[in-house]
Amino acid sequence: MLSAAASALVLSSVGTPVALAQSSANQVALVDYVNPLMGTDSSYRLSYGNTYPAVAVPFGMNSWTPVTGEPGSGWGYTYDGEKISGIKQTHQPSPWMNDYAAFALMAETGPVKVKQQERGSWFSHKAEVARPYSYKVYLADYDVTAEVAPTERAAQFRFTFPESDDAHILLDGLAGGSMVKVDIKNRRITGYVRNNNGG
Repeated sequence: MLSAAASALVLSSVGTPVALAQSSANQVALVDYVNPLMGTDSSYRLSYGNTYPAVAVPFGMNSWTPVTGEPGSGWGYTYDGEKISGIKQTHQPSPWMNDYAAFALMAETGPVKVKQQERGSWFSHKAEVARPYSYKVYLADYDVTAEVAPTERAAQFRFTFPESDDAHILLDGLAGGSMVKVDIKNRRITGYVRNNNGG
């Protein structure tokens, strides 16, 4: 009787790691339950959270966010916005405090549109994927897919363009003065921005 119970115990222990491995392989990572778009349905008139869909690593130097709002307003991204004018590097803690040292990247096809109000591309939330660790959106006006993933001090971008001889990536220093230097030989872009709203 004892040996039958011991055999059953051994058999049930052998099957347990397999069952645990199968169940953990089907589990969703906890970070994937986070929706960075929650709380973005805000405006100056009425606040529903005053957040923006930050893409960042824990304790990173900066965050990245799509821009749908008016230039210089604290509401860089609002859920009801219909156009994205760039993906911005940000340090903004709150729309009431605005931002500092911000700049944006935007992919375009066709004639270059420098002004933020003119270059915005229509997008749909159905073609937008926001995660704490990545952001992806289809820019319909330019037929471009823009993606960003943060690093500790910067970010990796990927822009997927249609076949075109007229494709551009615009680097916008936003308001307050900036400098950009493009070193084609070393494949490097350096620069600075001086925008500051009291930060």
